[in-house]
Amino acid sequence: MSDDDTTCETGMLRIGDIAPDFRARSTQGDFQLSALRGQWVIFFSHPADFTPVCSTEFSALARRQAEFDALGCTLVGLSVDSLYAHLAWVRALKDLFDVEIGFPIIEDPSMAVGRAYGMIGDDAPDSMTMRSTFFIDPLGVIRATTCYPHNVGRSVDEMLRLVRALQTVDAADRLTPEGWVEGQPLLLPAADRADAAADWFCRFEPKP
Repeated sequence: MSDDDTTCETGMLRIGDIAPDFRARSTQGDFQLSALRGQWVIFFSHPADFTPVCSTEFSALARRQAEFDALGCTLVGLSVDSLYAHLAWVRALKDLFDVEIGFPIIEDPSMAVGRAYGMIGDDAPDSMTMRSTFFIDPLGVIRATTCYPHNVGRSVDEMLRLVRALQTVDAADRLTPEGWVEGQPLLLPAADRADAAADWFCRFEPKP
């Protein structure tokens, strides 16, 4: 699929799928998703530039980009607006919030990328539903997704927590319990069979 300088493969996406590669223009020059292999990637979309909720999200992500960098995680934004609108919005965010947007924002005027990622239906008249986030691991595999309505902002704390949790369970045969944050105990996988221990199906790792 192509439109101007934007190309993207299509397909239905699920957790465990390889994230479709694409090439497009961005606020930081020509962009190709597969060039980020070896890093964690948070690929997130928004309906349009100069919108109130997205402006607060982008400014918050910019302020905390160092925390994502420390996790080896790259932020990549996307909207249907043109590159020129993106650049104007970046300047406006700098003036309003005194932040520098240090991550690329992809243009998607044909909605080709949004449709390929299932962010918007083929028959959708606009991009209002494009409030999705894809957590992509260093092998290019989609490990988690979230989808928000246009009028509710995402949580940067939760985005960071989810990346840390995914990295933690990858490093050991463990699970993260509800609300887990770094430094808290992890769960052991459920035992193969029930035994006399009452907690056989929900056991926390032993304390060191």
